[in-house]
Amino acid sequence: MENVIKVGMAELNVVSCPNALTTLGLGSCIGLCLYDSVAKIAGMIHIMLPYSTNGVGECNPAKYADTGIPLLINWMERKGAVKNRLTAKMAGGAQMFAFNSNNDIIQIGKKNIIATKEYLEKMNIRIVAEDTGGNCGRTIEFYSNDGSLLIKTIGQGTKTI
Repeated sequence: MENVIKVGMAELNVVSCPNALTTLGLGSCIGLCLYDSVAKIAGMIHIMLPYSTNGVGECNPAKYADTGIPLLINWMERKGAVKNRLTAKMAGGAQMFAFNSNNDIIQIGKKNIIATKEYLEKMNIRIVAEDTGGNCGRTIEFYSNDGSLLIKTIGQGTKTI
């Protein structure tokens, strides 16, 4: 029987088979899931913001894409994952509120998607599936037995990638 471990906002966690990870209420945040299919180790991070340089005095690296992704990889490697076997799935990055402006500062979801993809590319981790953008919130569950990502989207149902 699997345990489903909750990953809160600006948190990360790593599990091995048969356990699963979940995070609730992804709006502009990114739920990034990394998976080692040989070791059956799954990791998830709930990224709030793209770059730690914007967080003056902030000490939580899991809050940001640029510091959280390397930290998640490190945690997974300590549990037995091998970096060159990791693949990524991601969800979130929605524009939750309508604005009559193209002001880049309020497009946090879009910035989170871009930063997450940049850092995955920098770490040579391939994105195999994503459900990003739009304007709906999401809840996700990531399963360590097969690396599947269940996405529950408000008003749009459920799908697995």
